[in-house]
Amino acid sequence: MGGVVRGWLLALLVVLPGTLAGTARAEPGQPATDIGSADRGAIRGVISDQMAAFKRDDAEAAFGFAAPNIHALFPSAETFMAMVRQGYQPVYRPSQVQFGALVRLDGQLTQLVHVVGPDGVPQLALYFMERQSDGHWRITGCMLAVEPGATT
Repeated sequence: MGGVVRGWLLALLVVLPGTLAGTARAEPGQPATDIGSADRGAIRGVISDQMAAFKRDDAEAAFGFAAPNIHALFPSAETFMAMVRQGYQPVYRPSQVQFGALVRLDGQLTQLVHVVGPDGVPQLALYFMERQSDGHWRITGCMLAVEPGATT
């Protein structure tokens, strides 16, 4: 399983090289002023629905919110879910969730989500989003970062 997580992280490094330059602390990015309220709501809905699927341990539903680039990385929804369980506990089982700003980081549309994981540690989840050809928003990646202002 460690190889799958390393592969996921490697894929993010390839897909988003500038975005991950500093994973210790997240930078706020530029406000995404070109995205309307309906799309903002749809983006939040996709993330919320995926978190709800994680909570139900519904691998198929959770995987369904991922973009094609993520589907290409994982041979099955179960493999994807195992990676999330192992490396993304704050979004897999958050005790608190608060949506922050929608920004652009190196041109990538990014929804900032403040989460507190089961360990009680606040983190910032950066959800990279992309509108698909069918008009639906999907998650192209997620990165956890130290919550700005938190002590390490």
